[in-house]
Amino acid sequence: MTVSRTTLPSGLRIVTEEVSTVRSVAFGIWANVGSRDESPSVAGASHFLEHLLFKGTTTRSALDISAAVDAVGGEMNAFTGKEYTCFYARVIDTDFSIAAEVICDMIRDSLVRSEDVDSERTVVLEEIAMRDDDPGDLVHDLFSETLFGDTPIGRPILGTVDSITTMTRRSVNDYYKKKYLPENLVVAVAGNVSHERVVEQVTRSLSGFLDSSAKPAALRPTAKVKARGRGDIGLIYRKSEQANILLGFPSIDRSDERRFALSVLTSALGGGMSSRLFQEVREKRGLAYSVYASMQQFAGGGILSLYAGCNPEKSHEVTTIFRDVLGDLVNSGLSDEELERAKGQVAGSMVLGQEDTGSRMVRIGKSELVYGEIKSMDEILASVRSVDQDQISQLASEIFTTQPTLAVVGPYKKSSHFASAVAK
Repeated sequence: MTVSRTTLPSGLRIVTEEVSTVRSVAFGIWANVGSRDESPSVAGASHFLEHLLFKGTTTRSALDISAAVDAVGGEMNAFTGKEYTCFYARVIDTDFSIAAEVICDMIRDSLVRSEDVDSERTVVLEEIAMRDDDPGDLVHDLFSETLFGDTPIGRPILGTVDSITTMTRRSVNDYYKKKYLPENLVVAVAGNVSHERVVEQVTRSLSGFLDSSAKPAALRPTAKVKARGRGDIGLIYRKSEQANILLGFPSIDRSDERRFALSVLTSALGGGMSSRLFQEVREKRGLAYSVYASMQQFAGGGILSLYAGCNPEKSHEVTTIFRDVLGDLVNSGLSDEELERAKGQVAGSMVLGQEDTGSRMVRIGKSELVYGEIKSMDEILASVRSVDQDQISQLASEIFTTQPTLAVVGPYKKSSHFASAVAK
């Protein structure tokens, strides 16, 4: 498997991983734009555009776009994050040119018509309503808002009902024309296709769009993101049978070389059935079905959080157990067995996650856009294997001795119910 890279005079970057032992190709275009780039007046525009670019171009209708990939048994989709957006298709290798032409056409020549903005507005509002009806999703957005406030990193990717309702065709189209430039894009391709063919196909499919000269966009600045809500409790009342709890802390940013140690620490905390959270909350006490730890990293900051969905009457107990587990980790660290198990879990999940061309495309595309480099899997695994007890202890002390932030979605009208657990 060979990873290759080409930068065109327009600033467009093309990265590929040739995998000659498969019969599929995943083609993706990554845009260096996400919800973090939005002002309050266009909150949700990046995600709105994700929808609108499927609605038609100067040469293809919405049906033409979907039918082209459906006709060859492929799959096509997109996703939006806080710092990037990706459009992709996965097809049989002999149909690579179809996937490339369709995705490139969407990026280059989408119309963003007024009637499409109005019709898709309703779809996005339904997506927001669906998020609001899923407390497991809602609690994550609530946590970000509680910790970071009304800032680009704190606002939800979907936008708000108000921002989507009032967003105009002009504001969305201006955002599209300003952000979707060659220097802000990375083409990532993985599968049974050569790098030379990809470069030739992309150059042809994006002809005219690549006429300007520019340098690739610089990596996002890593100025420290202010965590304004340390110690705060975010609460949304829902008359539900379960309380959804997210206790979290500001963490290291994505450029920190300790990110591999953070992955191991997160895995040991709540990454599997043998993790501390699973054992303490579910196995020993039977207090929750779903309990886990997760991490997010972005330019200038990050989050490490603990989640559980539990009986509302047990929520205070679960939150207290979270704090006890973290306190013990800070004071006593991990056992050697726990450390080796967590390192094995992280390494294994990384390797197994690269067994299909779609995952490989995501890895090289995101790595190029976010880090400006693509580490080999051997380099990544070596970094994971090198994590030691001192790194874990240092990270645990740095993160878990600060005041946590709590987000709760459930049948509570007052946050005082959780005050003592957070202040502990």
